Amino acid sequence: MKHRGRHRRRRRGAALRAVLTGTALALTAAATMISVSQADVTDDPGALKPLTSAADTGRLQLREHLVPARTLDRLSAAMGRPVGVDGVLGNAERAMREGPACSADDRASLPVAPAATRAYCWDDADAASADWRPASVTGSGDADDDGVWGTHRALVAGWTHSTTTGRPAERGLARVALVDADDPDHLTYDWVLLVVPVQGGRDYRGLASGISGLVWYQDKLLVTTRTGSADALYVYDLDRIQRTTIDATAIGRVPGGWSADGYRYVLPAVGSYRFTSGRCTAAGAPCPGALALDRGTAPDSLVAAEWTAPDGDRRARLWRYAFSADPARAGLLATDAAGRADAVEAYRTGTSGIRGVLSYRQPGAKLPSWYVGHLPGSRDGHGGLWRQDTKGARAAQCGADSSHRCWAREAGSLSYWQETGEVWSLSDRMLFSLPLATLDRSLR
Repeated sequence: MKHRGRHRRRRRGAALRAVLTGTALALTAAATMISVSQADVTDDPGALKPLTSAADTGRLQLREHLVPARTLDRLSAAMGRPVGVDGVLGNAERAMREGPACSADDRASLPVAPAATRAYCWDDADAASADWRPASVTGSGDADDDGVWGTHRALVAGWTHSTTTGRPAERGLARVALVDADDPDHLTYDWVLLVVPVQGGRDYRGLASGISGLVWYQDKLLVTTRTGSADALYVYDLDRIQRTTIDATAIGRVPGGWSADGYRYVLPAVGSYRFTSGRCTAAGAPCPGALALDRGTAPDSLVAAEWTAPDGDRRARLWRYAFSADPARAGLLATDAAGRADAVEAYRTGTSGIRGVLSYRQPGAKLPSWYVGHLPGSRDGHGGLWRQDTKGARAAQCGADSSHRCWAREAGSLSYWQETGEVWSLSDRMLFSLPLATLDRSLR
């Protein structure tokens, strides 16, 4: 349900002023000098190549699968009234620290050029674990063009557990940090475990998949999935966040109530999208990676990037789907009568190892620019961020050897907030933002 109460408008002005007047951080990463090989300096991905043939675009087609309403209603009836976003943020217990209060290693993971304007590190208990890693970010700036949802400005960061280390019960699971960003000087958050209803809503299981892409649009959260499944995206309704009742290691229904491996909240999936061409392969459907929202199209669109190995020769595809304009399908993709969603634009880029993608059309430009953040070939150290179009590519330079490896370490997805003009992203240790205008100046 859409929330447009009077509290939204009152909070918006103060939060916006606080963000726009924040001074740039004096961060260690801004002065880091990176030593790289000549290949890192000259590895230009070149111009985007449009993909227009039916053979190319057909591999990007999705089919929608919605969870029956009776299944979702049965689960809600059994677990109790959903708490939604406000219910989680009103009780958020974990605090983030601002950049200067973070460790030198934390700050060293930030972009070298351009420097972050705001940066935050996670609670020590979460940062200390090597088993859970963040890779994606979105927020209320994507959800609504005024940047506020319900009574809060909020961020959502997607984390994935290792498939080989840590407790076996946790391996491969996915969770999101729901962050209260009302006060830019004091961010707090709490965890929500992503789950999938089973047995017609009589139980649920954990989502066992990496979530490298994340977009919050209207009341829906779209999440990439690629581990052991033909599903490309899972869809969640943020109004359906449920409170667990039993603190146990099990996930799902337990004697006396509902458990989620110690998490206080779960978010059940309401649908998914699968490639009609099957599982991802080199010659077929792409392995879904980064996601972003583009409000510069009509209707708004979901931007996607293919995941390919940073050390491999396979170059990635970039494409977009249109969102539905039907009010009864808020936050879902536009589909035909058979439930199929076709890509409305697609390109091949000359890079690989993409961890972040963004599409934005500058005022007066005929076509949008595509911002592509990727890992270095060695997957060690800082990555690069390129702005590409059909004419060429540009990247920031840094260090004595004018390296292009200037972006964050193990950088994640990108999220542009129209309300403030900021781009949010994250490294393997920190959440950060900077104005899109600053990013563009560094790429000229």
